Amino acid sequence: MTHPHLRPGRLRLASYNIRKALGTDRRRNPARICNVIDAMEADIVVLQEADLRLGARPTAIPLTEIAQLGGLRVVDFGQSAKSLGWHGNAMLVRDGIEVGALHRMVLPGFEPRGAIAADLDTPAGPLRVGGLHLGLLRGSRRLQLTHIVDELDRMPARPTVLAGDLNEWSERVGLGRLARRFAIHAPGRSFHARRPVAALDRIAVGAGLVLEDCGVWHAQPAPAASDHLPIWADLRHD
Repeated sequence: MTHPHLRPGRLRLASYNIRKALGTDRRRNPARICNVIDAMEADIVVLQEADLRLGARPTAIPLTEIAQLGGLRVVDFGQSAKSLGWHGNAMLVRDGIEVGALHRMVLPGFEPRGAIAADLDTPAGPLRVGGLHLGLLRGSRRLQLTHIVDELDRMPARPTVLAGDLNEWSERVGLGRLARRFAIHAPGRSFHARRPVAALDRIAVGAGLVLEDCGVWHAQPAPAASDHLPIWADLRHD
């Protein structure tokens, strides 16, 4: 698998709920997920449901598979030596991006949830990238967004973008706590992968960043690889 080098001034961010590599055909196929990630040619990838739920929460994608992703490496958010992420949230970055401080958040709400953020130094400039997977209940999501914004406020200032499965079916209400600080983009309907009806996956862009383009990745094998289609955005510093 090959990729272009990092492009100065522009970064591609992708977000993908991989459903523990369980496809819409009920087959667990990590290689298929990796094929989708590879094809998007993203510089930074945030994943949701990247780990299995049992025991030590082992990764749903073997590290040997990730090693084939032409230049992407895992950011160390793992909850255990076997995990890829934190509460299932994981991040991959391209070679040439330096990883600084890592932030793991435990989120309030009815279900156990977490969020991640990493301070990155990229050829396009400094960046903080957050990966989110919010709860199924709107009341929980509101508590979680308040907590995330409060946590970000405690961190040193840095251009910030958040991405993930926000689990909000409405494109008009429910994310106000985030919208006060970020421009929220819904690239398109990403769920259910075989017949998309809802824009559950979003990208929130903070001050100092510009979203140049974005979309939902429909190319095969994405419609079969997970119940979500991945989303992507091309970003630059303002």
